[in-house]
Amino acid sequence: MPAGASSSSALILPLTAEHAAQVLAIYQAGIDEGNATFETTAPSWEAFDAAKLTEHRFAALDQDGAVLGWVAATKVSDRCAYAGVVEHSVYVHPAARGRGIASALLKALINSTEAAGIWTIQSGIFPENTASLAVHKRAGFRVIGTRERIGRHYGTWRDVLLIERRSSRIV
Repeated sequence: MPAGASSSSALILPLTAEHAAQVLAIYQAGIDEGNATFETTAPSWEAFDAAKLTEHRFAALDQDGAVLGWVAATKVSDRCAYAGVVEHSVYVHPAARGRGIASALLKALINSTEAAGIWTIQSGIFPENTASLAVHKRAGFRVIGTRERIGRHYGTWRDVLLIERRSSRIV
């Protein structure tokens, strides 16, 4: 979905500093639920902004301009062989889930990355996060492996499923 397009319940636009407070609050809500990330607190806007690729980050807004969710990508490596590979995160406000927001955000990300010649989008998802796994599967992602006991989260070893989407347009 190109920037400026809308899903049935949200307008998808480039994510900017104007959205910072709401984006970080949604990120923290996902962190607090315990199955979204190993992170324990959302970063500052400055750290978030510096880490995310400007051309591959989007916010979903309702008709009043409130942020319903966001998606953003980061480079996986500075090595030229990995120039076409990014890692992404997608988060939706708890009250906005089940409305197709994550799907619309993933579509915007897929369109922007393919337009830029990126051939692989990857991420790691806790196996317990079945809703995220389902929305990613519908968007063309597949599980390519399990990183068993890859990290400790609040004192418990956690597995992470490595997922990826390969572009069929970029070969």
